[in-house]
Amino acid sequence: MPTMKPRVRLAAVGAAFALAAATPVAAYAALDDPPAAAPSDAVGRGKPYVETRLFFGTERPDGGPPVTEKQFLAFVDRRITPRFPAGLTIHDGRGQWRDQNGTIERERSYEVVLLYPASEAGTQDPRIERIRTAYERQFAQESVARADAPAQVDF
Repeated sequence: MPTMKPRVRLAAVGAAFALAAATPVAAYAALDDPPAAAPSDAVGRGKPYVETRLFFGTERPDGGPPVTEKQFLAFVDRRITPRFPAGLTIHDGRGQWRDQNGTIERERSYEVVLLYPASEAGTQDPRIERIRTAYERQFAQESVARADAPAQVDF
């Protein structure tokens, strides 16, 4: 501001200060709240596992009848339970995805959650891929989605 007259410079600085003082800064709110901490008894609990979630659609791209609950549960009994006899979880869902033709498909779906020790990931991977392939073939599906994440698990 060297080209301004002292009086104008003082007015400009005063206006900037007044504007800054009148404007709340969101960062201050964060300073007032201490960060959330994990409960101390949960730290280090459990063993390293992998959580694999598989997403099974029920609509058939070939126009056939949707996969029924009875058919899906029979598939679980025949194809998934023998590979994961220690347990699994099934969630009912509603999903959507864009098929290979660009159409958004909305359908009833199932999510299967598998937990297994991280040390077994190498042996479980081909088993999981066989489950996906079997469902795709048996029910004329384009895909069975898969999501893997590390987890700390305690039973």
